[in-house]
Amino acid sequence: MTPYRYETTGRNWRTLTTVVGVWGAILLAIALFDAAFWLMALIALTTAPALYDLFSGRRAGLSLESEGLRWFAGRQTGDIIWDKISHIRLDTRLDFSVRASAVLTSGRKVRIPLEATPPSDTFEAALKARAIDVQRHHFSLLG
Repeated sequence: MTPYRYETTGRNWRTLTTVVGVWGAILLAIALFDAAFWLMALIALTTAPALYDLFSGRRAGLSLESEGLRWFAGRQTGDIIWDKISHIRLDTRLDFSVRASAVLTSGRKVRIPLEATPPSDTFEAALKARAIDVQRHHFSLLG
């Protein structure tokens, strides 16, 4: 079976348009509504991680290979062989992001970094094509 690969980078249009949109709204609030500068500066500070991603171009990805599951996100890497994985758990959070965890046969959960996680539908289809059990949990606060 051919390996499944997903790779992304911090330099993408979605990140850029989000940062430009937030900064545009901040400037608009200052110009039109005389918003407090210190408050707008605090809001602008929340875009710092996205700005870091844009400037660093940090890469992240995941691959399903014959021997197991591998991922990387910046300097963080990980891999698990298929024999140790009981199932993959996909948790949809309240912000609609999907967190993936590999649940090991020992019961321990290994979280896959969010930036290395592929879109949930294609990830689930790729796992099921390899006969890997997938459990979906929607809007759970814990887990």
